[in-house]
Formats: sequence, C-alpha cells, structure tokens
Amino acid sequence: MMRGLAVLVSLVLLHGCATSRYQHANDFTPAPIADIKAIADPVPVSEPRSSLGNPSRYRVLGKDYNVMKDAEGFTQEGIASWYGMKFHGHDTSNGETFDVYKMTAAHKTLPLPSYVKVTRKDTGQSVIVRVNDRGPFHEGRIIDLSYAAAVKLNIHNDGTAPVKIEVLKAPLSEAVLWIQAGALSNPDSAERLRKKLSGITANVGAGDWTVGIYPKERDDITLHRVRIGPVPESEVPALIESLNDEGITQPVLLSQHQLER
Repeated sequence: MMRGLAVLVSLVLLHGCATSRYQHANDFTPAPIADIKAIADPVPVSEPRSSLGNPSRYRVLGKDYNVMKDAEGFTQEGIASWYGMKFHGHDTSNGETFDVYKMTAAHKTLPLPSYVKVTRKDTGQSVIVRVNDRGPFHEGRIIDLSYAAAVKLNIHNDGTAPVKIEVLKAPLSEAVLWIQAGALSNPDSAERLRKKLSGITANVGAGDWTVGIYPKERDDITLHRVRIGPVPESEVPALIESLNDEGITQPVLLSQHQLER
C-alpha cells in the first residue's frame, strides 16, 4: 500500500524466509485430492496490481530481488517445486490466504497477481496457476506450486520437475484500494452517508466512483460498511482530502483481500 507498507509487509509475508509464524516446523503433504479433475485451472485476467507483495526490491537470505514492473510475455525455464500444509491457512505475500487445494504459485520476481502457464519439459503436461506469493528461495528453483497444481503436473511425489513458465496475464500497472468512510449499525444512517459520499466524490477526478453499502454480520450486529472503490492508488490522496474537507477525518484504506474481513 501507500506509506511504504508494501516493502515491510512483503518481507514479513515471504513464505520461505521465516518459520516463527507457523505452527508446524516442517512442511508436510496434505490429504489426498479425491478428484483432481474437479479443481479447475484459473481463467487468466488482468487484475489490479496487489498493494501488498510488490515492493520494487526486497532481500531474503542475503540476496536481493527486484520485482518486475511489467511481465507481459515473460518466460523462464528451470525447476518447479511445491509447498504444502506448513503454509496452509497463512497469508501469502499479497495478503491472501494460502490454500493448498487452489491453483496458485509463488515466484520471486513476477508482479502479483500474475497468471502463468507451467509446462513440464519432460512430459509436456501443463497447468495454469495464479501467482500470489513469493519464493521459492532455493537455488535453481523458479516456481513453487500449490499442492493441487503439483498433483495436476504429477510432481507431488518426486517433489520437483523441470518446467517452462509463461506469463499469460500480468497485473495492471497500478494497485487499487477501497476507502471505507464508516461502518454503521443503522441502515438509514448508512444510506445518508452513502449519498453524502456520492456528492463529495462527484467532483473528484473522473467523478464516477462507485459508492456502496456492504452489510456484514458481526457479534449479532449487522454493520453497514460504506465504501468508495475501487480507486487507483494515484487518486486516493485527492479523495481523502475531499473527505477531510467535509468532516470525514478517519477513513480506512482497504486492499482487496481485506474487503471481507
């Protein structure tokens, strides 16, 4: 995010660089997948660049890595590996939750999230994965696959395989955020705030910002969260300034992975 948090959080969330935040000291194999054909490859789309996990530069185990600004057309050959239950349920580098049964992967320098085709060079088998994490930080390895992707490529038993990766869709050049102006228990109050925000934002930038109310059950109370977004990061300061001028002085900035929390 803005304020330099991307660099700090990326270093904390890199899945291969620390063990203290995991309940298991070592990685281990998940429960078998009953029907691997039921897990579909993701459909490549150009998503907004994640506000977390995309520092221009970071260091792990004494080595510096530069995250790509543009990965369209990028290809690479090397060794693929996979990671499993030690990391299941923990945050990925872009703040999402790692699920061993989803078609995802980690790469050291691709912008997050990117959609990548991974092809085994020895068998010709291929899958599509969504890269949302950093790693693998082992010499010679270029991509770390989720367990589901590893099973689809039949590398879950051997652990590694020679592959070629091709970027199908890189993220958009700019991250987007949501601005939450309030979380109110009274739906009428939330609607009044939504109308007020619509009036304020109509005069900022393009003036066609989406302003919505998003109910969320919490402790037997329904909170009506009033939000503007998505908003490109470059437009956020102007919107915040306009909100402050109208007495809304404590808006909360949210990344996409935080919207349902």
